[in-house]
Amino acid sequence: MTVGALFDEAAGGYDEARRRLVPGLDELYAALLEGLPFKKEEPIKVLDLGAGTGLLSAEISGRFPRARVTLVDLSVEMLRVARRRFAREPHRFEFRVMDFARKDLPAGYDLVASALSIHHLTDGDKRETFEKVHGALVPGGLFVNLDQVLGASPEEEAGYEEWWLRRVREAGASEEELAGAFRRMRADRNATLADQLRWLEEAGFEGVGCARGDHRFAVYGGRKGIASSYNGKERHG
Repeated sequence: MTVGALFDEAAGGYDEARRRLVPGLDELYAALLEGLPFKKEEPIKVLDLGAGTGLLSAEISGRFPRARVTLVDLSVEMLRVARRRFAREPHRFEFRVMDFARKDLPAGYDLVASALSIHHLTDGDKRETFEKVHGALVPGGLFVNLDQVLGASPEEEAGYEEWWLRRVREAGASEEELAGAFRRMRADRNATLADQLRWLEEAGFEGVGCARGDHRFAVYGGRKGIASSYNGKERHG
């Protein structure tokens, strides 16, 4: 089954399950938002890669009420949910069904953001996507990614797996939700945080850094043409 089909299948209950299946999701979103340097009323242009049902776009557009957001995703069903989410403000949101790993990205964005999507790509496609994101940003624009990462050693990876399973069961994830998560996890192609930060630098980003890390999950990014670090915080876990 393709990645798009896996997420088409999950679209109906995705929002409800996501906070149970991603430990500390609210804190990760908060770290992402806190690292955004824009003024509240600034009319920024935002590209959300792998936007799914629009959860990340909702967080960003809520923080910046004049932002205009383009949501890109492989899954028709996920974007159908997103369209309903933003139906009251159709002028602010654009929806594109596309494989961002295979297609050129539109350009002229102040912010390119992604959450829990790029880890599905091969390492080569991740590197190419980072290069395309760099090209999609205006000078001084920011890229930020909230995503899964691979442990730096087999022991660390095993620890991440144990930690995740314990946390999601503590959060009340049902066996049905876990089974669906395990099906989707077959499409995971996680890479270490260190590798991804290096690939961002190789793609031309400056001030590359990690704003928050918690075991399997990290918020990291960089700027196009500006040499300050992305929130300058170190990863833990």
